[in-house]
Amino acid sequence: MTALVAHAPGLDDVPAAVEAALAEFLDGKARTGAGLRQFTELLRGLLGAGGKRLRPVLCCCGWLAAGGGELAPVVPAAASLELFHMFALIHDDIMDRSDTRRGRPTVHRALADRASGRPDLTDAERFGVNGAILVGDLAMVWSDELLHTSGLSADRLAAARPVLDAMRSELMYGQYLDLLVSTDLDSGLEASLTVAQYKTAKYTVERPLQLGAALAGGDDRTHEACSAYGLPLGEAFQLRDDVLGVFGDPSVTGKPCLDDLREGKHTALLAIALRQAGPAQARTLRALVGDARLDEDGAAVVRGVLRDTGALDTVERMIHARCRQAVDSLDRSPFPPAVRAALTRLATAATVRTS
Repeated sequence: MTALVAHAPGLDDVPAAVEAALAEFLDGKARTGAGLRQFTELLRGLLGAGGKRLRPVLCCCGWLAAGGGELAPVVPAAASLELFHMFALIHDDIMDRSDTRRGRPTVHRALADRASGRPDLTDAERFGVNGAILVGDLAMVWSDELLHTSGLSADRLAAARPVLDAMRSELMYGQYLDLLVSTDLDSGLEASLTVAQYKTAKYTVERPLQLGAALAGGDDRTHEACSAYGLPLGEAFQLRDDVLGVFGDPSVTGKPCLDDLREGKHTALLAIALRQAGPAQARTLRALVGDARLDEDGAAVVRGVLRDTGALDTVERMIHARCRQAVDSLDRSPFPPAVRAALTRLATAATVRTS
């Protein structure tokens, strides 16, 4: 996470403070009985496997942007975002049928593997999926509990509720849109960018910033500045994910670079390639993308088309332009100089990355 930690007062300490808050919370849950201990173990494995802690850092940036001062009071609230993210990842992995996450088995895969050794659980795959749904649901419930036992005043929590409600609703809507267009190669660039806005831009950057600002008592101008920065940067973040999903190094990203192609995931990268492809290139993409048996040789052919059509270069320019738009918006924001500097560094780190 250190590459994403910006240099403003106290922000360097946020990832470690979030880790401590999560460990304390999960330790408490584990002590309540053996039944919950297996859930906390699964969440610890996912939480402790190299997450960027981007959302908690942004929440703390929003707190500082709105004049919240000392970071300690907002750290548990910021940590609650990480538990909510675990819910989102667990369910997303089920929908994507992913076997690995951050270099480890996904929760549904880990549970299925455990069940395969038990004769009383005859359908290990179904058990794994059903169990993972419950673990994800529990992570969402616990995220709310962690937020509301954070020690912040009732009026601050009430001010943050609309932001939290919006974030949750937008993520669910984005996931639904993703299901609708995820394998429709003809849905176009606009559809993929709409998914990116709801599933990533709002959820990953805009709303965490606004949550921190709301908890600190931020005004409308502060919230609007959070949006002006968060939406373009969030889109850039998703576009980088799309590129890494095809061109990334699995030993660094923690996920196979064939999953998106085998699934036929409709990304901006693919939409642009199809728009700019010649007839032969389009036939190649339609024949290979979405093939569950696609191997590395076939993936190399797809990557070649993505390069040759100029789609990869176009997406890189889109990432740069959106990152620039986010950073430029800070000049018009009411944020303190240290926060503007922190968010500038974070924008670069979030879009020029390898995982």
